[in-house]
Amino acid sequence: MSTAAAPRAAQVRVAATSFLALFAIVGIALYGLPFFYDFMVREFGWSRAQVTSGNAISKLLVGPLFGFLAGWLVDRFGPRRLMVAGILMAGVALVGLGAIHSLAGFYFFYLFNALGNFCGGPLPNQVLLSRWFTAARGRAMGFAYLGIGIGGALVPFLAVWLTGAVGWQGALQALGLLIVVAALPLALVVQESPDGAAGRTPRPELLAPSLGSIGPVIRAPAFYLLLAGSMCSIAAVGGTNQHLKLFLSLDHGYSQTGAAQIASLVLVSSLLGRLGMGWLADRIPKKYVMLLIYLLVAAAIPLLFLTRLHGAIYLFAVVFGIGLGGEYMVIPLMAAELFGVRVLGRAMGVILTGDGVAEALAPVLVGRMHDVTGSYATGFAAVIGFAIAGAIAIAFLPRSSPIPAFVGAQHAAPLRAPLGRG
Repeated sequence: MSTAAAPRAAQVRVAATSFLALFAIVGIALYGLPFFYDFMVREFGWSRAQVTSGNAISKLLVGPLFGFLAGWLVDRFGPRRLMVAGILMAGVALVGLGAIHSLAGFYFFYLFNALGNFCGGPLPNQVLLSRWFTAARGRAMGFAYLGIGIGGALVPFLAVWLTGAVGWQGALQALGLLIVVAALPLALVVQESPDGAAGRTPRPELLAPSLGSIGPVIRAPAFYLLLAGSMCSIAAVGGTNQHLKLFLSLDHGYSQTGAAQIASLVLVSSLLGRLGMGWLADRIPKKYVMLLIYLLVAAAIPLLFLTRLHGAIYLFAVVFGIGLGGEYMVIPLMAAELFGVRVLGRAMGVILTGDGVAEALAPVLVGRMHDVTGSYATGFAAVIGFAIAGAIAIAFLPRSSPIPAFVGAQHAAPLRAPLGRG
């Protein structure tokens, strides 16, 4: 094998590892669990605020306590060990949730799901991909994040089929096993940097040397604009997505198959969003790509008020799905462009912690509003407001790094892909 072919093959393995990890931990666990909420409401008599509170409580406990630590651990020891732990915890979470009969058990195993997401989900994969790809980072991130869309598009139909075969609790347990089988093998052997040994610090030219400290980043106004914008938009996405199956099944009488078709269309459309936005991010300023994504999310949610009009729900699924597809992918791309890759783990640890809090609280707020008013009108109006606020914050972001030290470091030691254009 030629010296050029070997690293290229390694890049393919890295992208495949991230694809499968995101397929399992986000596509199956994050997007799959809300598909089972209506079963819990019917069988256990829980309210909508209660069935969405497992996600909230777990992320509020795990996020602030572990989010910053996870970012430090990724920068210090590399992403592979955290990914392995995260995959195992996500699998255990779904197997356990398939055996619970009480809220206490529900909350306990949801904690494992949140830990799995922090350890094996977006954070370590964003760092892993940013170490291996520079010129084609947007395309690499877009490909890896296809795993989320494909996993999320498949899981409603898998859930319907498995529920018919073994019941909804057996279906959750089967999906938990699928997470481990799909994602663990490659995560065990992935090479963490182009330099070889797992955990070895990447070559200096792959990093921004003067940004070894997180201090200049957290003192930059751009950091807080990115944090606020992403929190608001992810609150809108989470508040909508966590309630979509409940909205369709319990409020509008959709069958399990019909609801699965809409949920799957959202995630299929997200594939277009991931590929399209990743392609755009390599060609135009990432700020404008991010703004486009956030405006798509803001424009889609009002269509839920028009579900009685023929085709409105399908238009919502497509527009919301495209925005959803680029939502999580574009945040680390913007952060890497603004602050560099050396502190990306720590910077994204802070940002993802904030995003996790927003994603946790918004569904409970929407659920509580429905429990009080009997409809989703006020809850969906609230998430529309969040989406618009997020777009406004992103509009004030600079197009490039606001930190002079990073700009100077770029000129002195430009970031290079391990293999030409990656």
